[in-house]
Amino acid sequence: MDRYNQHDHEERIIHNNESYDANESVQYVRNDEARTHRKHNGPGFFKLLLAAVLGSGLTLGATHIPDIVSPDTTSNPNATPIQVDQKTAGNNTELADMLEQVSPAVVGVINMQQANSSIFDILRGDSGSSEDTPAGTGSGVIYQTTDNEAYIVTNNHVVEGAKDLKVRLSTGETVDGTLIGTDALTDIAVLKISGQYNIKPIPFADSSKIRIGDTVYAIGNPLGVELSGSVTEGIISAKERTMKVDTSAGESSVKAIQTDAAINPGNSGGALINNQGQLIGINTLKISADTVEGLGFAIPSNDTKVIIDQLVKDGKVVRPFMGLALVSIENVPANYLEEMKVSANTGALVASTDEKAGKVFKEGDVITQIEGQDVKTDGDVRNYIYKNKKAGDKVKFTIIRDGNEKEVELTLRSTEDK
Repeated sequence: MDRYNQHDHEERIIHNNESYDANESVQYVRNDEARTHRKHNGPGFFKLLLAAVLGSGLTLGATHIPDIVSPDTTSNPNATPIQVDQKTAGNNTELADMLEQVSPAVVGVINMQQANSSIFDILRGDSGSSEDTPAGTGSGVIYQTTDNEAYIVTNNHVVEGAKDLKVRLSTGETVDGTLIGTDALTDIAVLKISGQYNIKPIPFADSSKIRIGDTVYAIGNPLGVELSGSVTEGIISAKERTMKVDTSAGESSVKAIQTDAAINPGNSGGALINNQGQLIGINTLKISADTVEGLGFAIPSNDTKVIIDQLVKDGKVVRPFMGLALVSIENVPANYLEEMKVSANTGALVASTDEKAGKVFKEGDVITQIEGQDVKTDGDVRNYIYKNKKAGDKVKFTIIRDGNEKEVELTLRSTEDK
């Protein structure tokens, strides 16, 4: 998933490596040790951060983000806006009917790469086949359509290294895919297919409103397109987990939704939906070990939408960088808050800082306002920064430190210049 930088943690980013190979497995190992470049003077709370080591499967971990941000469709007035439905509870349709309506929007994404020459080809002086062959298969979700195009969100590790991309539709038809943009740190990629397919996009739900115990369904292509459209059922096991993952762009810390719905290699990039058929996450990883069952993770839909907008607009994500690892107070166990002498009920807790940010913030600070705007969760901070600020801007924060309220000012940096 990600290569950790403080910034990556801020953004709840996740990453993966390659596409699914049935002969390989992905294992995630718990790691409670501190990173040498991070300050870890706080108590056991920081042991909540998991470390994930990726192999070459297509199932990765996730993250969390802020409020829903509408996509930029001004450059394409014919585009159907990304749908957002605020309702996340209730069951208005029969399950089978709902899945029948939603499933066509979950597709297979085939990573095509040039085949390597075998030792026999080399000995014969033959360079081998120049044809592209499938290097791996993941899943994707159609989230937006125009009159003649369909846009698909998937994982970066599903498409990484591809010479060409193929998209397998629920009808069995395979069409060419065009890559729009990728972000390795969040493990999000966007591609599109051209043509009229009469497929209804899956609407986005507000992932900040999910609750532990909510029923969810994972849809994707476990082990390849031969099992396309497979559906597994589970519940939300945790609203938010912090995962540290190595990605092709470096180490990153990501927030993810945890579920016990079965997520297998090949499910990466597929949909995690609620019982109304709304997208609450993009399946991206699982923890795999002989002694582990039912630990799957998905990138929250709110986080996904923010990244999608930037990828469609610019083809990449350039972020203002704070150098802080933030966690919502509501997601920190009470005993850890007590250890850290934090009495606030809402806000964003500073879990760690890098060297520069550490000159302004301290571990255990609670951010309650950003430039006069109330902060209830860490997502509020990131959303405000990403929507309103750029690298070089100075930002004023209201914090609680050692029981006292004070104001501090931080100069933002760029993710490309840390």
